[in-house]
Amino acid sequence: MLPSFPVVCVVEDDAAVRNALKFSLEMEGLVVRAHGSAASLLNDLELTSCHCLVVDYRMPAMDGLELVGAVKARGITAPVIMITGQPSKDLRVRAGTLGILCVIEKPWPNGVLLKAIQIAIADGPLR
Repeated sequence: MLPSFPVVCVVEDDAAVRNALKFSLEMEGLVVRAHGSAASLLNDLELTSCHCLVVDYRMPAMDGLELVGAVKARGITAPVIMITGQPSKDLRVRAGTLGILCVIEKPWPNGVLLKAIQIAIADGPLR
C-alpha cells in the first residue's frame, strides 16, 4: 500500500542541511526519509517506496554519482535530483548520463528544490 503523501528520500551527510531539508519538505506535505550516508540509503528496506531521491554529490565513502549507479543497479527507477555546493559542467554531464533530472547548486533560491521535487514526482519513475 502506497503512503497517502509522496515519499522523498534525502541523502545528505551534513546533519544541519539534512535536518533543514527534512523539516522544510515535511512542511510542504511530503514524507521524508533522511539518510546521512550512501550506505544508509542502500540499507533502507523501503527504498523502493521512494517517489524521488535528493542526493548530495560530495559525501564520504561513496559520492552521489556512485550512489545513483548503485541504486539504478538495484532496479530502482525513482527520479533523482542531485544537490552540490560545487557544480561543474563535467558533473552535470555525468549526472545527465545517469538520468539524473537536474543538479541544483547549494544554497538554492527559495522554492527551487521543492519545485524540482514536485516536477519529478508528477513525472513519475524514470524509464
